[in-house]
Amino acid sequence: MDIDAWVWWLIAAVGLGIPLVITAMPELGMFSVGAVAGAVTAGLGFGVVAQVIVFVVVSVALLAVVRPIAARHRAGQPGHASGVEALKGRQAVVLERVDARGGRVKLAGEVWSARSYSADQVYEPGREVDVVDIDGATAVVL
Repeated sequence: MDIDAWVWWLIAAVGLGIPLVITAMPELGMFSVGAVAGAVTAGLGFGVVAQVIVFVVVSVALLAVVRPIAARHRAGQPGHASGVEALKGRQAVVLERVDARGGRVKLAGEVWSARSYSADQVYEPGREVDVVDIDGATAVVL
């Protein structure tokens, strides 16, 4: 029993698609699409040389076009801050007078101990302040 060339190309596409799912390497998906293009070329009756050329051209074109777009998309997304990193830059309301030695603020619905960023700054209750850092369990405010 002789298997047609397009079937071999589809087997190659699946063979490249499985590691894509396991390793999450998008390059393998691009090669898999190239193999599908090779299968279409074989199904249309073109020779082996044309099939390989179509596979290479489609794979390289996808690598050249899709990869930079994906890299730009990934780089443009800021990392999602969590924990105390998510509190930096937020505003808090002074509950008890805050100076360089201490005080209390309401930050993200919770009461935090706080101190001022600079030694000469004093913040009275009711004032909104910006959190510039978290030092242990103390919010450093400005």
